[in-house]
Amino acid sequence: MTHSPHAVSPESPSGRRLSLLTLAALGVVYGDIGTSPLYTMKEAFGASHGLLPDAVNVYGVLSLVTWSILLVVVAKYLVFILQADNNGEGGVLAMLALLLQDTSQRIGPRFRGVLILLGVFGTALLYGDGIITPAISVLGAVEGIDIVTPTLSGYVVEITLVILVALFAAQRFGTAKVGRAFGPLTLLWFLVIGSLGLASIIDTPQVLNALNPLHGFRFLLHHGAGGFAALGAVFLSVTGAEALYADMGHFGKVPIRRAFFAVVLPALLLNYFGQGALLLRNPAAVSNPFYLLAPSWFLVPLLIIATMAAIVASQALISGAFSLARQSIQLGYLPRMTIVQTSQEEYGQIYIPQINFALMIGTVLIVLGFKSSAALGAAYGIAVTGTMAITTLLFAAVARTRWNWPLWQVLGLAAFFFVVDFTFLGANVIKIADGGWVPLALAAALVLLMTTWKRGRNALQQLLQRASLPLDLMLDELGRRPAHRVPGTAVFLTSDSKGAPVVLLHHLKHNKALHQQVVLLSITSSNVPAVPREERVSVEPLEHGFWRVQARYGFMESPDVPALLVQCAEHGIVARPMETSYYLGHERVIPTGPTKMAGWRKRLFVLMARNAQSAAQFFQLPSNRVVEMGAQIEF
Repeated sequence: MTHSPHAVSPESPSGRRLSLLTLAALGVVYGDIGTSPLYTMKEAFGASHGLLPDAVNVYGVLSLVTWSILLVVVAKYLVFILQADNNGEGGVLAMLALLLQDTSQRIGPRFRGVLILLGVFGTALLYGDGIITPAISVLGAVEGIDIVTPTLSGYVVEITLVILVALFAAQRFGTAKVGRAFGPLTLLWFLVIGSLGLASIIDTPQVLNALNPLHGFRFLLHHGAGGFAALGAVFLSVTGAEALYADMGHFGKVPIRRAFFAVVLPALLLNYFGQGALLLRNPAAVSNPFYLLAPSWFLVPLLIIATMAAIVASQALISGAFSLARQSIQLGYLPRMTIVQTSQEEYGQIYIPQINFALMIGTVLIVLGFKSSAALGAAYGIAVTGTMAITTLLFAAVARTRWNWPLWQVLGLAAFFFVVDFTFLGANVIKIADGGWVPLALAAALVLLMTTWKRGRNALQQLLQRASLPLDLMLDELGRRPAHRVPGTAVFLTSDSKGAPVVLLHHLKHNKALHQQVVLLSITSSNVPAVPREERVSVEPLEHGFWRVQARYGFMESPDVPALLVQCAEHGIVARPMETSYYLGHERVIPTGPTKMAGWRKRLFVLMARNAQSAAQFFQLPSNRVVEMGAQIEF
C-alpha cells in the first residue's frame, strides 16, 4: 500500500517524551469515546427500541459494538485516515486545505466546489458536535445520581447546567494548568471502567461469546427494522473517533495509536462486556447498566470520577472548536475574532470569547430542550455520522489526487467505509424527528454564515482591486510630482498585493504628504498549518522609498505585524516602533451595489462585517500607532 508523502517528516518521539505524549493524548483525544459506556448500552436497550435484555439481544448488541469499534476506530481512523495529514495537522479543514494545495488540473472547478462545500459542512457539523458532546457526556455522568441518591434525581438537569456553565466560564483562564491533570484523570477513568467490567465478566464468562461477529448479523436479521434502528445506539460507542484525527497535530500519530491499543481499547471492551454480563445475570439492571456494575460502596466515587471524565471529554471538544474557528478565520470562512493565547509554551492553546459564548448558549439550550442523555442520543449520532461520511469522501479524493493511488484501490476502500458510514447514517436519519434535526439545522445555519462570509469577502476584494491604481502608474506620478516627505515609516495593510491600495490613495489625497519609507504589506493565508520563518516574508524594494512586503501565515497561526517588521530588518527595512504608523482602510459596506448576491445575504454579510474584530487587534498592531481611513463602498 502506498503511504502518504510528507513534506515534513515529524520528529518521532521516544522514551519518556513518548510516554508523556501518550498520557496527554488519553485526556484530550479519548475523553469523548471514553465516556461512551455511560450511555451506549442504556440507550441500546432503552424503551424506544423495545429490545428485551435477553441473551440473544445482549450478544447481538455487544457483537455490533465490538466490531463497530474495530472497523470505524481501528481500521478507518487509526490505519487510514491518520495518514492524510497536512504537515502533521489533521481534521476536516486541514484535509480540505491539503486538497486545495493541488495545483494540477485533476480536480475540476465543479468538483473542487463540491469538495469545499463538503469540507465546510463537515466543519459545521463538528461545531454541532462541540455543543452536543458536553451536554450528553455531563448528563450521562450526572444521571448516576438516580442510583446513588434517588432524592436528588429530580435535579439532574440543574446540576448538569451548573457544571457546564462553570466549565465555559473557566475557559478564559486557559487549559494549560488543568490540562496536566487530564491525562492521569482519564487514565484513572479507563482503569476503573476496565476493572468494573472485568469483575463482571469473571462472574459470567459466557458473555465473551459475543466476540463472534455472527451474533451481530443474526441480531440484525432477526429484528429487521428494529435492529437497524438499534444501530443508532450502537454508533454511540464510536462517537469521538473523529477527535483522533482532529487532534493529530497536538500529539502525532504514534502516541494516539499507542494510547488506543494499550489503554482505551481494552478498557472499553472490558466495560461493555461487563455491562452485557450484568444484563445476562440481572435483566432489571437495564435502567443504568453502567452504574449498576459498581458495588454500592463505590457508587459515590464512581459518580465523581465519571463527572470529571465527562468534563475532560467536554473540554477536548471545546478546545477543538477554538482550533477549528482559528482555521476557519485564517482560511477566510469566518470573520476576524479575538484570539487569546492562553499558554506561552503551547501554541495550540487558545481561547476565543465569541465562540465560547456561542457554545455555552447552545449547550445550555440543548440540555434544557432534551433533558436526558437518552433523548440526546439521536441528535448526537447525526452530527458525528455526517462528519465521518464527509471524512471518507475527502480521504478518497486525497488518496487519488495527492498520493496517486490506483482507482480500484481508492474505490474499493471508499466503498467499504461508505457502507459502514451510510449504514450508521441511515440508522440515525430515522431519528431526525426525535432530535436529529438539531445538528442538521445548526450545520445548515453555519454553512450559510461561512459561505456568505467567503463569497462576500471575495466580492469586496474585487471591488477594492477595481478602485485601486496600478502601482507603477502611481510611482511614475510621484517621480514627476514628488510629494512632501516626513520622517518615519508608514505601513499600509492591503489585501491586494499588486496595485496601490485605496487607503494610500486616500492618504495622499487628503494629507498631501508621504513618510520617508512606505511599506505596502499584504498578508495571505496558506493551505498549510504553519509557514517556516525563512519562508514567511518576501521583500521587494521599489522606487521613491517604497517597499512591497508579502507575508504568509498557516491556518494554525495568528498574524503579528510588528514581529513581521522586525524580521523585515534582515531585508533592509528599518522601522523604529515609535516612528512607524499603520494605515488601515475602514470600509463601510452598503448592501445596495451591483454585486451578484441575494439582498438578504448582502445584509447578512454587512452584519457579520460590522461585528468582526478590528483589523488593528487581529494583526496585533500597537493601538496608539494606528490610523484608520474610512471609505463607503456600495456592495
